[in-house]
Amino acid sequence: MVRIRARGEEIRRYIIENVGEHPNDISKVTADHFKITRQAVNKHLHKLTSGKALDNSGATRNHSYKLAPLIRWDHIYQVTPDLAEDVAWSNDIKPVLGQQPENVSDIWQYGFTEMFNNAKDHSGSPVIIVRISKTAMFSEIVIIDRGIGIFRKIQEALNLLDERHALLELAKGKLTTDPNHHTGEGIFFASRMFDSFNIHSGDCIFTHKAGDTEDWLLETKDGTGTAVFMRLSNHTSRTCTEIFNQYSSGEDYGFTKTVVPVKLTQYGNDKLISRSQAKRLLARVELFETVVFDFSGLDTVGQAFADEIFRVFPLQHPGINLIPINMSEGVEQMVRRARLKPYLAGPPANLPSVE
Repeated sequence: MVRIRARGEEIRRYIIENVGEHPNDISKVTADHFKITRQAVNKHLHKLTSGKALDNSGATRNHSYKLAPLIRWDHIYQVTPDLAEDVAWSNDIKPVLGQQPENVSDIWQYGFTEMFNNAKDHSGSPVIIVRISKTAMFSEIVIIDRGIGIFRKIQEALNLLDERHALLELAKGKLTTDPNHHTGEGIFFASRMFDSFNIHSGDCIFTHKAGDTEDWLLETKDGTGTAVFMRLSNHTSRTCTEIFNQYSSGEDYGFTKTVVPVKLTQYGNDKLISRSQAKRLLARVELFETVVFDFSGLDTVGQAFADEIFRVFPLQHPGINLIPINMSEGVEQMVRRARLKPYLAGPPANLPSVE
């Protein structure tokens, strides 16, 4: 009896984990996976729908399933001097999310308090809107403000070219418009703790998905203010400490490593060929001990661009480890050429190999 019950729980968990990608054929996919009949699967689907874990719609031949919302919660916070993110977390957010494994609760506490604090301290918005939804598979929190917009705020405070330039700087980490009160680490680490993390503001979307190779994207979306979307599996094994350790070193666990998405330096169809573009990419990277340059999505770069990053910069900063990843054949040729050039002032002490 115990083994039968365990088998049934395994099947229902599989359905919950895969129905998002297979809303119309989850019965067939599950039957094929477990080598059981469609009729047997339908019994589990009925149990999940009657238990409010799934919603279904459509006629018999066109049945469609999706995860049912277990929780939907909205609240508008008035921004006042005594509004505190830790109080909002303890009094409202944590009780709404309900009982969770400690590691999941820790991630939510970190992400919510960091993003809520950013909206409170930096947006200039009179209100902060928080929306929570939870299914049997994942939870999502959206934090919305009606302020200036995070990318525009960074652009104006640091005198950057435009909001896209602000997006590039934000991706590097250690960026804050108020260094006396903030470290600039919150968004960098929070973006890597969640299954998906998105910031929508103005014409830019800043997004990262766990498991992808530093998958930062830039899209277009009109809007005012800022909306932060955070989604996390209710059963993830990820921990805050695990993420901190990936980008830290030393006894004080300092934030010493960053990943720079090189493609964000590119504007439209412009090629990355100039030293000015390279210098824009290199801004503030001297704050880190290890800098990973992610060349995903780029077929090639120019000789001057590669030379500025992989020959000139190491001569000026010999203690910084530069690591290029996800290079096409064309990019790798330029990087190798830059590293093999004669060093007028002698080679840097640490010339890491191309990975």
